[in-house]
Amino acid sequence: MAKLLLKLQRYFRRKPVRFFTLLALYLAAGSLVFLHSGFSGEPTVPGSPRSPAAAEGPGLPYLGVMQLSRGFKAAATMPAGGRRHGPWFKSTSKEPSDRGKSRDNGGSRSRALRGRSGREKEEDRARYIGCYEDNIRQRTLRGMSFFDYKKMTVFRCQDNCAERGYLYAGLEFGAECYCGHKIQASNASESECNMECKGERSNTCGGINRLSVYRLELAQESARRYGSAIFRGCFRRPENVSIALPASQLMLNMSVDKCVDFCTEKEFPLAALAGTTCRCGFPSTLFPLHEREDEQLCAHKCAAEEFESCGSAEFLLVYQTQVQDNRCMDRRFLPSRAKQLVALASFPGAGNTWARHLIELATGFYTGSYYFDGSLYNKGFKGERDHWRSGRTICIKTHESGQKEIESFDSAILLIRNPYKALMAEFNRKYGGHIGFAAHAHWKGKEWPEFVANYAPWWATHTLDWLRYGKKVLVVHFEDLKRDLFVQLQRMVALLGVTACEDRLLCVEGQKDGNFKRSGLRKLEYDPYTPEMRQSISGYIRTVDAALKLRNLSGVPEDYYPR
Repeated sequence: MAKLLLKLQRYFRRKPVRFFTLLALYLAAGSLVFLHSGFSGEPTVPGSPRSPAAAEGPGLPYLGVMQLSRGFKAAATMPAGGRRHGPWFKSTSKEPSDRGKSRDNGGSRSRALRGRSGREKEEDRARYIGCYEDNIRQRTLRGMSFFDYKKMTVFRCQDNCAERGYLYAGLEFGAECYCGHKIQASNASESECNMECKGERSNTCGGINRLSVYRLELAQESARRYGSAIFRGCFRRPENVSIALPASQLMLNMSVDKCVDFCTEKEFPLAALAGTTCRCGFPSTLFPLHEREDEQLCAHKCAAEEFESCGSAEFLLVYQTQVQDNRCMDRRFLPSRAKQLVALASFPGAGNTWARHLIELATGFYTGSYYFDGSLYNKGFKGERDHWRSGRTICIKTHESGQKEIESFDSAILLIRNPYKALMAEFNRKYGGHIGFAAHAHWKGKEWPEFVANYAPWWATHTLDWLRYGKKVLVVHFEDLKRDLFVQLQRMVALLGVTACEDRLLCVEGQKDGNFKRSGLRKLEYDPYTPEMRQSISGYIRTVDAALKLRNLSGVPEDYYPR
């Protein structure tokens, strides 16, 4: 080795030009690698460094130049003619000064047409309901709001409002997003909503003091929040109200915060506003929270808050507090060895971990696994460390699909999910962990096409194998479990041979999310599936649908087929 180094040293002494040429090439290559790594991560906005203290709040996504804020009362102190900027406004770029500049009629008309075509694409998650007036003193939508003067899109606004459970999303001035439960303004002419979205020129995002408003058809059911409480809905007063909601207090200056605080202090998970009376309790057979009423029946103004509703004596506005309902939190191993091995089978990304969480709460017994995942064990799945044949757990998680593996179980709950959603969920898990997300570079790189090519056929063969070789298979669709958790969980518990009381299942409904639900705040703003991918996946869906119907089962849900 010493001789080799000596020869190299003598060579470069005789020919220094070659030495400096190689050195320059080496440095250039290193610079290119550094630049590539800098662009492969998440994009950043110049002048807005990503610091947790300045740009992010707890549980909120980084949104570039803005930060989320409720912004209910900021308009009240605004000077005449000025624009409302709350503490969330972090932009260092100058605000456009030509807000009042008129636009030619031809351009407005073409933008309106483009906006209309864009709205038709949004119909599956939101319905466009019109252009509305707005002003800085009295906002039309008075919930959360945020600005993004570089990348605002209709989808981004809808998604953030839906994630927090709001009924309406409105876009203004091409870059402002407002959320709310109620529209409090008059309609305006469609031609006045004529400004392009800053991040999506093919769509319209309101105008000058004008909102393009969408009704969110698929607002996520568990996410509508009021401060630290979760909005559950408007419900008719139960017959035995003093038994169903045992704690109560008269509050002449009623507000949502006061009632939620009172019930939290009393350690009840439900706060029900009944006009000037605050009632507290648990979900129960007397008050199951399954039959919602029209929210207008509860739209009676609070005495202490002008923009809040406090229900009435007949119709209660119900919130879930941060108090944990402990009626379904006890879990243990089976007291005696199980006589049968029951599989909880699913394709990866189909919600198996979430289903385990629900089963453990509903039955009070730990679930096991065909594998071992230390992160799940550390999060409370204590059956993870047991051998899957130990007989101490109520059911066994498995993604296996071979005949020998399937025939090892005496019965199975087969969880099936929309392949488009399941593939993306598993890709996120593979590259981001159980509740993380794959990086943008993974979606745009070679990893995603290779993943779809390998995993999409497995989605179909997994279901077909369990239908063919499984001895006693209960098919549960992930989408049905989300939509009607109480009924589907009853079916699953019955197969496991456990009697679960109704109050315990109602408790599960209030604790259903657990620690392994992705926030949804970083959903892709584009479709990662190519036409070729969709064509092959649609074929797999038809094959599974036919196999289910051949066994006299309901086929796959309609939303498995893309529109």
